[in-house]
Amino acid sequence: MKKLYIACLLACASLATSAQAAGAQATLPPTGDVISGVILETKDVDSYTYIRLKTKDGETWAAVTRTPLKVGATVSIGDAMVMQNFESKTLKKTFPSIVFGSLAGSSKPAANPHPAGAPAADAAPIRVEKATGANARTVAEVITKSAELKDKTVQVRGKVVKFNPAIMDKNWIHLRDGSGSAADGTHDILVTTKANAKVGDVITISGTVRVDKDFGAGYSYKVLIEDATLQP
Repeated sequence: MKKLYIACLLACASLATSAQAAGAQATLPPTGDVISGVILETKDVDSYTYIRLKTKDGETWAAVTRTPLKVGATVSIGDAMVMQNFESKTLKKTFPSIVFGSLAGSSKPAANPHPAGAPAADAAPIRVEKATGANARTVAEVITKSAELKDKTVQVRGKVVKFNPAIMDKNWIHLRDGSGSAADGTHDILVTTKANAKVGDVITISGTVRVDKDFGAGYSYKVLIEDATLQP
């Protein structure tokens, strides 16, 4: 998913007020695009840096993994995921629209702990041995047998081909194990988790299969694994 390297916007009430006063909001990019602009304002909260950007289409708010940034720097945010009417539980405020994403570049260096975007999987064929145990499934099995596995716990062992941290309080991992086919989309499964991983890691996860999950803003999935934990 990505989608979902994809981060959520938090800001204090004064920031929201200044954003409204700043004029028309930017026309936000389609999901997965890159949005670029000059930083007008920043706010660090917990694990995030929240940025008010001046883009060619107007102003908008965005959020990335916490990173030191300076007003006046030009940044690009990749893997943009637009959310409408996002509620910040921390601030007890709903924002009309926000952009989650990964810092793709800056005119001034920023010590980003999570490199821009989610690195692509390497070109070598992936072959990962299936997990063991009664609930063990391959990636393809989870997808093709999703109706049977709905709301059940499964264990899947695979290679991390994409990792987007701290979006909607979760990390988003794409796993592949060599099963399935890219032609019909049975080769890659989205996993949401609180655990951390790196692209290239081979991990075993245990989580719950969900079907027809809609996160809003056009982010819906026929099948994914939620609330996963890493297994030894």
